[in-house]
Amino acid sequence: MLGWALLADTLPIYPLYALFFADTGLSDAQISALFAVWSATGIVAEVPSGALADRFGRRHALVAAGVLQAAGYVLWVTLPGFAGFAAGFVLWGVGGALVSGAREALLYDGLVALGARREYTQVNGWVNAVGLVAELPTALAATVLFAVGGYELAGWVSVGVCVAAAAVASRLPEAAPAAAGHGPDADGADGADDADDAADADLGYLATLRTGIREAASRPAVRAVVLAVTFVGGIDAVEEYFPLVTQGLGVPVAVVALAMLPMSVASALGSALAGRADRLRPGPLALLLGGSMVLLGLGAVTSLPVGIAAVAVGYGCYHAVLVVTEARLQHRIEGRSRATVTSVAGLGVELMTFGVYAAWALGGLTAVAGFGLVVALGLPLLLRTGVSGARAGRPARR
Repeated sequence: MLGWALLADTLPIYPLYALFFADTGLSDAQISALFAVWSATGIVAEVPSGALADRFGRRHALVAAGVLQAAGYVLWVTLPGFAGFAAGFVLWGVGGALVSGAREALLYDGLVALGARREYTQVNGWVNAVGLVAELPTALAATVLFAVGGYELAGWVSVGVCVAAAAVASRLPEAAPAAAGHGPDADGADGADDADDAADADLGYLATLRTGIREAASRPAVRAVVLAVTFVGGIDAVEEYFPLVTQGLGVPVAVVALAMLPMSVASALGSALAGRADRLRPGPLALLLGGSMVLLGLGAVTSLPVGIAAVAVGYGCYHAVLVVTEARLQHRIEGRSRATVTSVAGLGVELMTFGVYAAWALGGLTAVAGFGLVVALGLPLLLRTGVSGARAGRPARR
């Protein structure tokens, strides 16, 4: 899984595609329209693709995602223009939706089958950290490839990397979803009856979709953590504004990318250390989230180098909380539609990002940090809903 994550996130076209669009002759409005097509595709495909992964295999979903993304980049390179770029974004959007939910479900059920269920938070944190660390060599590779062969070479190399990621995904072991367990869930909430699990054994696609949505919406213990992931995950949209934050602290435009490296490193470290944060009960975890938001807010009102350090440390702590919150959702899910439930949370995150965008428009990083503080206040309630006090938020020992 770590190898797949490294390939999936090491695509040299990432840092270049906006420039590619502009240099092809697209206007700012057309580029914004492309991003809207991408976002809309991801939102529409998010939950249905999760059900596809549950019904036909999570590994197959990852393979299909790599192939679709590769096809999207082929369109970009061979048909540069608004129509080709838009079609490529549709393919990329569907591919990204196929990964969302399927990756977490594949990893969780695989660890359950190995008797290592309690290690999910740590392992998932490592996977996330690998993806974040991959941003650093990706930027270097993009620079070299562009100098040698322009956007086209960066695009074709990205196609090859996507195909390689699909090949690696095809070799990943996949445990049966039923191996995720029966009976009381990880946090002590009441689970589905064995009879219900048996009835779900051979669900068709639509039934799989309905079952996942029903579990996410009607089981209080699951619904509460879906909401927690929605609110906590939505805050991550603040990363889109880090170049502006860095520039606002007085960093020259020419070295903004270099000055942002501490944020990337800190977020990777936070994800990698999420296993330690997983020991925290809901109250202390919320305090960690609140502290991270205070640091982000300080970063907006202090000067160099304190501002950069505050934002980096705050973002790293935030990522630790994010990984833990996502893991606690996995521990709450009991049905076979794990990827579907996770995709419901992913849809919530996509929609919540618009709230973060609005907060930024109203008051910049300070307003986003204030939004995060409100989320921190409600986090303990969401993580404790439907959970016995003795085991709130953490998987039971078996």
